[in-house]
Amino acid sequence: MTMYYTGIREGELLALKPADIDFEKDTLTINKSYQRLGGKDIITTPKTPKSNRVIMLPEVLKTVLHNYMEKSYGLQPDDRLFPYNRSFLYREMQIGIEASGVKRIRVHDIRHSHASLLVELGFSLLLIAERLEHERVQTTMDTYSHLYSNKQVEVANQLDKLAI
Repeated sequence: MTMYYTGIREGELLALKPADIDFEKDTLTINKSYQRLGGKDIITTPKTPKSNRVIMLPEVLKTVLHNYMEKSYGLQPDDRLFPYNRSFLYREMQIGIEASGVKRIRVHDIRHSHASLLVELGFSLLLIAERLEHERVQTTMDTYSHLYSNKQVEVANQLDKLAI
C-alpha cells in the first residue's frame, strides 16, 4: 500500500524508519535507500539529489501505517519500518499473484501503478514528475504518455459541454 499510494521505489520503502513519517503533517520523508551488498544491509543516499523529497500521505495510508506501527512490538524511531529485503518483497508479490490469478508484475511496477492512478485522476504531468522525483518532466512524458491517449475522448466531451 505504501508504494501504491506514494510511488516510492522499493529501496526507498525498505529504508523507511518511523521517524520518516510525520502523522501531524501527513507527510513521508524520503531521504535514503536500502541495498543489500555482500550479505549486509546498507542504507545509502537516494538515487538522485531530487529523490530527497517529502510526500503528502492520504488519510487511508496514514491510518494503515499508524496501525502497523502500533502493532510492531518495540519499534524504535530509527528502526527500519519494514525490516525485509528485496527477495522477500519479490516472494510476497509472487505469492499474491498466484493466489489471485492476476497477471505477473514486478515490485517496481507498483510505482507505475501509482503514476497510472494519478494520470487517471487527472493530475498534470508536472505534478506526477515531481511526486516521482523525475529530474525532467520529459522522463515522465516518455514513460507515461501512452496513458493519456484515452483522455482525448474526455477532452472532446468536456469541450462539448462548454458549447451547450
